[in-house]
Formats: sequence, structure tokens, C-alpha cells
Amino acid sequence: MTTPRTGPAQNADERTMLEGWLDYHRQTLAQKCEGLTDAQLRTASVPPSELSLMGLVRHMADVERSWFRRVLVDDGAGPLHYSDADPDGEFHLTEADTWARSHATWQAEIEAARRCAADFALDDLSRGRSRFTDQPFSLRWIYTHMIEEYARHNGHADLIRERIDGVTGD
Repeated sequence: MTTPRTGPAQNADERTMLEGWLDYHRQTLAQKCEGLTDAQLRTASVPPSELSLMGLVRHMADVERSWFRRVLVDDGAGPLHYSDADPDGEFHLTEADTWARSHATWQAEIEAARRCAADFALDDLSRGRSRFTDQPFSLRWIYTHMIEEYARHNGHADLIRERIDGVTGD
């Protein structure tokens, strides 16, 4: 695997640690996808599930976009891969879906997330609000949620990768 993965600082301030853990989990998902063909990356975990490594990357691109652009800065960015008509669209892959495009989109959303977060302190509240409670979120909450989201899906990615070619590891 060639994606460098840097562990978060062990004795830094809170923001540095949260950003470090988030980057660590982003890098972990990238590592899980390395060295596979587009067809392998589109391979579903276990039918009837449509969960795949490429689908997870597309999902996380939408998650990054949703929390940092739509919620934190409320820029009106719409979804990338899903719609009201197809709420799981990120997992509905075709031969036309490629790793190059999926990875580039995901990385662009990560960069946009970093730019959005740079203008906020951890205690600052989002401009967008919860669709359930109509309350804003702190940047700290968003970072913590994103770490949880990646960690959960990296567990899925471990199992999918092992099923594809037997590669395991953290």
C-alpha cells in the first residue's frame, strides 16, 4: 500500500487531535482501496448487499460534502451520488463508474471540508441546522461524528477487502 497514513499526535491540542484522527481514517479508507481494479472496487460485499469499496468512497464524498458544506457553512451544495428518487445512489454502481473519478471527487470534497472548517473554532456553531431538531452543530460535534462515520465504514472496508483478495490489516 502506498497511501501514507500518519497517526494523530499523542499530545497535541484538541483540534489537532480531532483533525489528525479524521485524516488517519480518511487515509485508512484510501489504503483499503489501493491496488484493486475498478471491477474489484465495484464488487459488492455479500449479495444482496450493494456495499462495495467504491460505493463507500462515493458515500464518504457525499458525507464530507453534507457535513462540511451543507451543514457547517450552509452553501447549498446538493448531493453528488444520491437523490430523493435513489437515496442509496452512491452504492448503485455501473461499469461507467471508475476509481479515478470516484477518488478525485472524494479528495475534492475532503479539500473543500478543510477549507470550510478552517474558518470555524471547535465551539463555533454551524450555519445549517439539524433536519431533526432544527439546532446547529458545533464543529467539534461534526469532527467527532466524521471520525465515527469513517471508523465504522473502515470496518466494512476491512471485510470487503479481505473478501476480494485476502488482504487484511488495520
